[in-house]
Formats: sequence, C-alpha cells, structure tokens
Amino acid sequence: MDKTADQQKKGAVYMGEKVRIGIIGMGNMGTGHSNNILQGKCPEITITAVADLNPERLEWAKEHLPDAVRYESGDALIENAAHKIVDAVLVAVPHYDHPRFAIAAMKKGLHVMVEKPAGVYTKQVREMNQCAAESDVVFGMMFNQRTDHIYRKMRELVQSGAYGRIRRTNWIITNWYRPQAYYDSGAWRATWSGEGGGVLLNQCPHNLDLWQWICGMPVRVEAHMHFGKWHDIEVEDDVTAYVEYENGATGTFVTTTGDVPGSNRFEITLDKGKIVAEAGRLLLWELEVSEPEFSKTNRVAFAAPRSTYKQVETDGKSEQHSGVLNAFAGAILRGEPLIAGGEEGINGLMLSNAMHLSAFLGGKTVSLPIDDDLYYNELMKRVATSRRKEGVQAVLSDTEGSYNV
Repeated sequence: MDKTADQQKKGAVYMGEKVRIGIIGMGNMGTGHSNNILQGKCPEITITAVADLNPERLEWAKEHLPDAVRYESGDALIENAAHKIVDAVLVAVPHYDHPRFAIAAMKKGLHVMVEKPAGVYTKQVREMNQCAAESDVVFGMMFNQRTDHIYRKMRELVQSGAYGRIRRTNWIITNWYRPQAYYDSGAWRATWSGEGGGVLLNQCPHNLDLWQWICGMPVRVEAHMHFGKWHDIEVEDDVTAYVEYENGATGTFVTTTGDVPGSNRFEITLDKGKIVAEAGRLLLWELEVSEPEFSKTNRVAFAAPRSTYKQVETDGKSEQHSGVLNAFAGAILRGEPLIAGGEEGINGLMLSNAMHLSAFLGGKTVSLPIDDDLYYNELMKRVATSRRKEGVQAVLSDTEGSYNV
C-alpha cells in the first residue's frame, strides 16, 4: 500500500472535486457498489453512467440512479461516455470480460477498477497489465478483504520479521457452501465457457490474494481436485493443493463448496511463533527462543521451546468495498495509495491457474510462473466441450452477483 511516484503522477491527471464513475455490470455486485455510493459511503464518487445487457437491470438503474445515463452494453458506455460524463469505470461483469473492458477503458484514458478475479487466465491478464503500464490511468482491483483488520494485522506481523522466516502455511477455507440451486441460477454459472472455473475462480479469489499478499508467492504447486463431486456442474467444487516456497517452506490450501458446516482457519508457522486467524480472532504463539536456535543448542530429547499465547489486538476496522472505492477516488484525485493495485490481480489468479493446470495434467507439479500458453490451451480444451445449463431459475441471494453484461 506504499504510495509510488507513478501513482502520484497518474492521480494528478484529474482535478475535479468528485470522480464520475460508470458501472459496467449491474448484477449483484454492481448494484451493491451503487447502494454504497448512494448511501454516502463514498463521498468523492458519483455515478454518472451504467451499462447492462439485461433490460431489467437498467430498469433498476432508472429507478435508483435516475441521473445516470444508461447504456445497453459496456462497449457503448466506454465509447460514448469517456471523458464526457465519466472519468473512471468499475468493471463488474462475468470473469472472461474483466480484461476486455478494462483494456478498452484504459485505451480511452479512463481510470479502471476491476472486480475479482482479474480475469480467467494469466495470458489475458498480462495483456491488461501491459496496457495499464502504458496508460496514464489509475488501475485498481476490488480486493476488499485486504481492508479486514485481521488480515492487515496478520500481514504486519509476518512482514515485520520479528518471528523469523515462514516455515509452513495452511488455509482450510471450506465455508463456501453452495447448494445446487445456486449453480442452477445462471446458464453461465459453473461452466468452463461461462465462468472459467469453479470454487477457485468464483469464491476463492480473495483468499488466494490474501494468501500471497501475506505469505508471498510459492514457486511450485501441486493440486488434486474434483470436478462436480458434490454438485451437477462441470468445474471444480473440491480442491486440495500443496505448495513450496523459495525458502523451503511448504503450504496447503483446501477448499470446497460442498462442506456443511465449513471451516475457515488460516495458520502460519514461523521460526519464532505461530499465527492463526479463525472465527474473527487473531491468535499468536510467541516462542522464547526460535526453533532453529533451540534445536541447535538444546540437549534434552523431548524438550520444546517455551511459548506464550495471546489474542492479538487490532484496530477493528474493515472498510470493505467502500474503503477500496474511497482509496480509488483518493488515488485519482490526490495520488494517494490504492488498497490493491490492479497489476497485483495476476498473483492470486496465477495460483488458481497453477492449481487447475496441475489437476489438468494429472496432479503434476507446476512451477511458477506458469506457462501461460499451456494453461490457455488446456482451458480451451474444456471450453470446447462446455455445456450451458437449461431451466435456469433465479435465486433470492447471490453474493458473487448474477452479472448480466
């Protein structure tokens, strides 16, 4: 979150009092962001345009955002609204189109905020990042979980160096349960051609981002996953991954949409302690002597270094989506730091792609960075035989959003 000269330069481009934003995709996330802005949670942002392919979504916008110009496609919004009525766009559409709309907006000189994930495959996200690097725009990712007080403090502890090097990371994140009705709520949902993946690409982008944000990127990944194990879907709904880091540390990541009740426990073991995030608490075990030093000097066969245990105090603040948008506005207006730079979105996606590629190749160990073309080709094999669902029914609540752009 450190401010960079490049961010300052890009933020200095716009000199207005408020950022005029156009929202592309008025599904659950698009309307959710709209409501946050309407409720005054983002005082430096005003919605001046919206776009959606679904006429019903535009009717919602007509009622709730009467002053916003409505477009029947994201392309029309970018082409016609650029600089006339919008300074920035928020992209909240199906995953495959995140990079496409972002690139189109950047080429028009518009600032861009992209919903998670950055895209479906790293090859297209590299193109988006390259376009951003060549553009004089502010580019952010909607990684709202980076504002959570637990994970911010966890990162601070790890990166302080006070507890030594990371030895092991484990995240079991299985409280993403979804019933079949959820998957039947959209023809594109849980298909290779529509979503590009399952639990890893839909539910877990925030977890994968936090994992690498706090612990760094691994260098090798091996994954085993089941496709449609718990549901009538063609993508993964059960994943167990093993990773290795450059310093020799190892890690596991376990997730599913089939467990009830599920768990959410993120554990990091270091040379001089252990940190655990679970049930809204951050727990810390501090060793009196680091394990390497103790093991080297101790002469008692069954001894272990003594430790103290405590619950870590945090500032309790979690600004979530509105916090990300407020930082985005601050970056545009004053060159302030973003919560997450858009170029960082490729990291969590790289982990997701690596896990998929390992599974596609029969559990083979995959080195990072992955071979972008190999992954793309393997994914397209599955897209070619992908099937869209029939008899789709609406659901009452959808936390990822039923995007219709």
